[in-house]
Amino acid sequence: MAVVVAGISHNGAALAVREKIAYRGPELLSTLGALRADAGTREAVLLSTCNRTEFYVVEGDTDAVPAIWNALSARLGEEASGYGYVRRDRDAIAHLFRVASGLDSMVLGEAQIIGQVRDAWAACRPESGAILNRLFQSSLLVAGRVRSETAIGRGAASVSSAALQLARQIFGSLAGRRAMVLGAGEMAELALECLVNEGVRAAIVANRTYERAQELARRHGALAMHYDECWASLHEVDVLLCSTAAPRPVVTLDRVKPAVAGRRDRPLCILDIAVPRDVEPNVASIDNVFLYDLDDLRAVVTNNVERRRDELPTAEELIASEVERFWQWLAGLAAVPVLTRFRGEMDRVRERELATALRQLDHLSESDRAVVERLSRSLMNKFLHGPTVRLRAAAANGRGLGIVDAVRYLFGLDAAANSESPSDEDHHHDLI
Repeated sequence: MAVVVAGISHNGAALAVREKIAYRGPELLSTLGALRADAGTREAVLLSTCNRTEFYVVEGDTDAVPAIWNALSARLGEEASGYGYVRRDRDAIAHLFRVASGLDSMVLGEAQIIGQVRDAWAACRPESGAILNRLFQSSLLVAGRVRSETAIGRGAASVSSAALQLARQIFGSLAGRRAMVLGAGEMAELALECLVNEGVRAAIVANRTYERAQELARRHGALAMHYDECWASLHEVDVLLCSTAAPRPVVTLDRVKPAVAGRRDRPLCILDIAVPRDVEPNVASIDNVFLYDLDDLRAVVTNNVERRRDELPTAEELIASEVERFWQWLAGLAAVPVLTRFRGEMDRVRERELATALRQLDHLSESDRAVVERLSRSLMNKFLHGPTVRLRAAAANGRGLGIVDAVRYLFGLDAAANSESPSDEDHHHDLI
């Protein structure tokens, strides 16, 4: 029943590492299916955003962490564990609650991560189950409480708005400037909204799916453009913001050089907030081109974080209480099948001993035999009543998992489970 998270984030890995291990929608279920085959995981969800790639799993009989590092290492081309972290049980629960609440984001208190957590859970539902479904649902509720009951998200910069602060360092005000947004997803839309609020004179939206670009442009008073045609207009814009889902760079040196040649001395600010990156790094070598990626946002983000640090203790206290609430539920969940198995095993012992005794008391009448049978059942129930009550109480106060493991060991329930019939196993699985 162990809940584990293993992953890599902006806290320990540069963008060049994170972009190699980013997973796209179609890859999620196949990746989790392979993990289940390799490590026997019971449930799994894969959360992959611009700043983190994390596997949340409920382990089976084996440790799932080596298989997770193997999968990430194969993608990265080197050992991945040196960049990452592993959290278990309470720490894993607290980690997800902090992630969903924006406390572990590059931009403290950012709101976009809530939607990303929700989308990851929805995409991975075929590989999830009762425990992770409850965990992710709880994380969204916790994130909502953090945002409504603290000021952690008040005035919080998004990645997009933090990127525009870098653009303002070049141009001062963005009012009257021209901008182009590549992409039409959530981050691109937020960036476009920020640009419009900054007073850009004209905004162009380009996307491989033209209908999506049209929809986004219509909502924000921008101009939609076919993806293949937008490069001819690059020389006209002052700010290019890139947030596509392309697996490799789409803004290349060959595309930018001709556009810059026709700009005279006007600077071009390129903000790349995509993972993997949308812009070839060598584009930064062109004169009057200022290229920023997610790692360049750290200085901007640091200033934003300082204003909201006072809210962290309140948010952490709220999260800690919700972690205990979830842990109590999980411990109670673990206690149910163990109680069932415990009572079942004790009843089998009672029946064997009763049968042995009755063979030696064959002179008893049927009514007397029934009295003996009732006595054996009554004694068993009285013997088990105290342990049953205490095990349920332990589950309710957060100590249940340790005591559940002790009961399994003391009464040999794992060995007993291995000898049970398939129908018994199915019954226990349903209880879990």
